[in-house]
Amino acid sequence: MTIPLWVLLGYAAWTQLALFATVGVYRWSHILTGRTAIAEWRADEPPESDWYRRAVRAHMNCLENLPIYTAIVVVLVATRITSPILDGLAITILGARVCQTLIHVSIEQTNTVASFRFAFFFLQAACMVWMGIFIAVAASS
Repeated sequence: MTIPLWVLLGYAAWTQLALFATVGVYRWSHILTGRTAIAEWRADEPPESDWYRRAVRAHMNCLENLPIYTAIVVVLVATRITSPILDGLAITILGARVCQTLIHVSIEQTNTVASFRFAFFFLQAACMVWMGIFIAVAASS
């Protein structure tokens, strides 16, 4: 299995872990301690906790970018292109994704913190664009 495929698997696992370790733990701790009934969790009502809102958004950020990276990897596999550059970009994407999520859920958001979080998002986006261009150029030559 190639590095970009391993990263795709890791990205999917991280997305699930982000959901279970934040939103899941928060909700189930409230349900199991009797503070909230299971039927009270509604997606159309904003949660009361700022941390919980950030956890939901961090998970949604993972979900929003996972299909884009998946599409890149599908094309990469279909074209059978391999390169150490693509491997490095893939690893960077996963590392930046993990950092972005951790900053989102573990640190109260200030302008400085949000700037760091955005820097990790931008790094992921730049790597995905670079991968796409690299693949397009390699496939057309």
